[in-house]
Amino acid sequence: MSGKGGTARGGAGTAPLGTALGIELGSTRIKACLIDDASGEVLATGSFAWENRYVDGLWSYDLDEVWAGVSGAFAALAEQLRERTGVRLERVGAIGVSAMMHGYLAFDARGEQLVPFRSWRNTNTGPAAERLSALFGRNIPLRWSIAHLYQAMLDAEPHLPELDFCTTLAGYVHWRLTGERVLGVGDASGMFPIDGAGRDYDPACLAAFDALAGDALPPAARGGGVRALLPSVLPAGAPAGRLTAEGARLLDPSGVLQPGAPLCPPEGDAGTGMVATGAVAPRTANVSVGTSVFAMVVLERPLRGAHPEVDPVTTPAGHPVAMVHCNNGASELAAWAEVFGQFAAALGHPAGSDEVFRALYAAAGTGAADAGGILTYNQISGEPVAGLAEGRPLIVRTPGSELSLANLMRAQLYGVFAALSLGLEALSEESVEIDRMHAHGGVFRTAGVAQQALADALDAPVSVAETASEGGAWGMALLAAYLGAAAERPLGEYLDRIVRTRSESAIRDPHPESVAAYRRFLARYRSGLAAVAAAAALPAN
Repeated sequence: MSGKGGTARGGAGTAPLGTALGIELGSTRIKACLIDDASGEVLATGSFAWENRYVDGLWSYDLDEVWAGVSGAFAALAEQLRERTGVRLERVGAIGVSAMMHGYLAFDARGEQLVPFRSWRNTNTGPAAERLSALFGRNIPLRWSIAHLYQAMLDAEPHLPELDFCTTLAGYVHWRLTGERVLGVGDASGMFPIDGAGRDYDPACLAAFDALAGDALPPAARGGGVRALLPSVLPAGAPAGRLTAEGARLLDPSGVLQPGAPLCPPEGDAGTGMVATGAVAPRTANVSVGTSVFAMVVLERPLRGAHPEVDPVTTPAGHPVAMVHCNNGASELAAWAEVFGQFAAALGHPAGSDEVFRALYAAAGTGAADAGGILTYNQISGEPVAGLAEGRPLIVRTPGSELSLANLMRAQLYGVFAALSLGLEALSEESVEIDRMHAHGGVFRTAGVAQQALADALDAPVSVAETASEGGAWGMALLAAYLGAAAERPLGEYLDRIVRTRSESAIRDPHPESVAAYRRFLARYRSGLAAVAAAAALPAN
C-alpha cells in the first residue's frame, strides 16, 4: 500500500484493490479489520461496543444496533486509515462478514423481521433439541437454529405462517449487503446438520425433519421442505455476491465507499477463530475466549458416537470438527476487574483496564496451583455443558480455604476454562489427539498467565499469536482475501503461507504439578455445580 499522499493500486487517494475487509459481530464488540491481501498485514482497524439485552426471558440484540455498530466500526477503521496514510476508503478488494454463530433470525417474504433475534445464549429450546438429537442420531445443541425453529413449531408461535426465511446473524448482514441468502459451510453447520462430504445440509436429516414437522411446516416450506427456509451453503473461497449500492450505504452512510466489491461466504466466529490461528487441518485445535468460550478440534475422522457436550460442525472448508461450546467465558472475570479498578480509583490511584488486568493476572500467577480451595462459577446464563439451565455467578470456598487476591484471581482464571474442560472429556473418550492448541481472544492480551492456565487446564501445549486479541475480524479478512487464491491452493495451504509466517508468542507447555492441581480444582468444581443450580432458584433480577 502507498504511503501518505502516494498513489494506491486502486487509484490516487483511494484504498487499493489489493485489500480485504473483515467484519465480525462479536458478543461485546463489532470489529472491522482491513488487511493487505498478499501478506495479511493489518492496515487499519475499528470497533464498536455493544451488549445483548434480556427481554421477555430471551437474550437478544436489536437489528438497528447491528447497523449502528457495523457502520461505526467501519467509520473508525476508515478514519484510522486516513490518519495513517492519507487514503480515503472508497474501494476494497474483497469483504467478508462473520458473527456469533447459531441463534434464530426470522423474516417474512417482504424481508421484515418477524420476532426479535434469539441469540446463541438462549436455553429455552430444550424439548426441541432433545427430540432432534434423537431423530438425527447426533447432538443438536440448544442454540442451533434448527432447534429454535422447531421449538417455535412446538410452541405454535404465531409468526410461523409468515416465515419465509431464517438465518444466522452473519447470514443476515451478508444478505443485506449483497442480496444473497447464503452461508459459509462452517456457519451453516450451526444451523442444520451437514452431510459427510461437508458440502450441504444432510439430505437424510432434511427428510427426517420434514416428516417430523408435517403440517407444522410454514406454508413457504410446504413445497420444498425446511430446506426452502434455509440459506444456501458455500465453501470457503466460493464467490458469494457483490456489495450492492444499498449495502455500501449500510456500511458507510457517508457515501464514500463504492459498491461492487466481491464478498466471500459469511462465516461464524468459530470458523474465523480457526482461520486466524491457522487451525484448519486434522489434529489442530483452537480455543476462543470472550463472552463465551469454545474449542474447535479438527478431526481425522467423524466421532463414533453422539455426545451431548460436543457439536458436530465443520471448518470453513467443510472438514469435520468437534466443537465444545460454553455459553459463559470471561465476562465474570471482566466484571471483577472492573470492581478492582473502581477500588483503585477510590483509593486515589485510577488505572486503565489493561493496567488492572496486568496486576490481577500477575497476582493469579503467584496463587496456589489449585487456587487454595476457592471455587468460582462464571455462569451468567445457562450452561448446557455443565448441566445448568440457568446461571448464577458464585464464589464458593470452605472455611479452611486461603482467601487472597492471588488465589481468588487464579480461581477466576480456572473458572473461565472449567466448563470447557468438562466438555473436552468426551473427546478423550473418543481417543481424539491434539498436537497443539492455538488460543485467541481478549483474555490473552496480557501475555503468559491466562495462556499458562489454559495449558495446565487442557494438559496440552498452547500458543497465542500476536493477532490474538483481534483474531476474528482478521480471520474473516483472510477468508475474504482467499477469494483470489482459492483456485490455486486449498485453504490450509493458503493459511500456512500467511498465518504460520506471522510471529507467535513462546509456546506454553503444561506443568505436570499444575495439571494435577487443576484436576483437583476441577473435581471440586464439578461437586459444587449443585450450588449454582440451587442458586438459580433466586430471582434473576
